[in-house]
Amino acid sequence: MTEPLIRSGLHRSPLYNRHVALGAKMANFSGWEMPIEYPEGGVIKEHTAVREAVGIFDVSHLGKAVVRGSGARDFVNTALTNDLGRIEPGRAQYSICCDPSGGAVDDLIAYLRSDDEVFLVPNAANTGEVVHRLAEAAPVGIEVENLHEAYGIVAVQGPHSDELLGAVGLPSGHQYMSFAEAEWQGHPMTVCRTGYTGERGYELVPLWPDAGSLWDALTEAGREFGALPCGLGARDTLRLEMGYPLHGQDLSMAISPVQARLTWAIGWKKPVFWGRDALVAQREQGAARLLWGLEALDRGIPRRGMRVMGSDGTAVGEVTSGTYSPTKRVGIGLALLDQAVEEAAEVQVDVRGRMSRCRVVHPPFVESSTK
Repeated sequence: MTEPLIRSGLHRSPLYNRHVALGAKMANFSGWEMPIEYPEGGVIKEHTAVREAVGIFDVSHLGKAVVRGSGARDFVNTALTNDLGRIEPGRAQYSICCDPSGGAVDDLIAYLRSDDEVFLVPNAANTGEVVHRLAEAAPVGIEVENLHEAYGIVAVQGPHSDELLGAVGLPSGHQYMSFAEAEWQGHPMTVCRTGYTGERGYELVPLWPDAGSLWDALTEAGREFGALPCGLGARDTLRLEMGYPLHGQDLSMAISPVQARLTWAIGWKKPVFWGRDALVAQREQGAARLLWGLEALDRGIPRRGMRVMGSDGTAVGEVTSGTYSPTKRVGIGLALLDQAVEEAAEVQVDVRGRMSRCRVVHPPFVESSTK
């Protein structure tokens, strides 16, 4: 593993110097100095490139960890919510690490390499905690290793992502939520058919020192396909249009997977996983609040922390994430609302003292094109 690259208290990705050279607006994201947007595009232009052509993201801040040893799959399956027994080696699965109360420590992707090796990609800020909990629970013979800064991650997302990967000599076209081990310019790389945008795309996992040359090749070849480098600003607007939860806002220790409508990511038939008893009880009793989508009926834009009011003026919940949708050209958001609130209801969001009308909807706000 390489030594952590840290300056001024913030971690920096292996592509940091390239972002600075492009004039990117940099900001602190979960302890990492990451690009928010680039002057060539800006959030809306970068967002549109992903929806219509292809976007290239540095997401090397995401965590990386491996669980290895005889029976690694079975061990991880007793910890995370989803059922790893339902997939074969070479496939990936969205899952959640919960605590005994049913709160979400983190949501992550598990890549099943074999029965004896599972590669995990948690969120940046939660990697250490997920690794700690797994290592503490691991039986003799199972090793849990934090590889956060051993690998970079470059996401290629959009309808022309296959063509771009082909142009630089990487495999493409495999099934959604699967991955392929490849060699690129003599270096090992994992090509994952995953992403966080709702578009067809890939997440490429090179060794940390190889991320720079991969980025250069993708951005150079991408010109033919209308590719743009994209920052975390566009990543947020894209995921919100899909209704994908962001841990720490829409899913957290205080917002369980049941409340966040992620019951599809829970292996209810499994006899054991962390938080099972609490989540089963929540499902049976009904959560007091549930996550819904909000679509503005006027020019208001829901933002995190804003109060949501019912038709009678009483508080019925709170916005957990919100933004302007570049695709729909209206304000959208996710909100944790009282159980009594129903789909298609009209509510009001307190936008800095002005009431904005919104309709309660089931996300996604735009059609997904992942497959």
